[in-house]
Amino acid sequence: METSQSNDPCTTPATAACDLVTVPTRQGLEAVDILRRGACDAVGPVLHDDDGRTLGFLVPPGTAAAWDVPGSTCTETDGRGLRLAPDPPVAGSDWLLPPDAGNLPTDPTVLRQALGEAARLIEAADSCR
Repeated sequence: METSQSNDPCTTPATAACDLVTVPTRQGLEAVDILRRGACDAVGPVLHDDDGRTLGFLVPPGTAAAWDVPGSTCTETDGRGLRLAPDPPVAGSDWLLPPDAGNLPTDPTVLRQALGEAARLIEAADSCR
């Protein structure tokens, strides 16, 4: 019988495997701002590509199975790909918000809401031009 172990992948951030939600940089930066204005721990580690085209939000494993946000993709790692570590886990990327001991993967529900709000803000700004 296991009594001291949790099934929550965020309880051990240094070793938790993560899925990766990838979005265009502009929408991702807006979402980061939205998340940081909310709860202080709402946004977890975020990657950016060296070309500056996309941001990647680390989310708990299993998120990819139900991810359906238009304009984004979620890559499943099956526990063997992305891990929270100081070095970027993907070639050609770097950390926008690096992982640390208290930096858990972003909650997919919260990220979904922030990406939706970011898309609406971008649409409103673009329509003013």
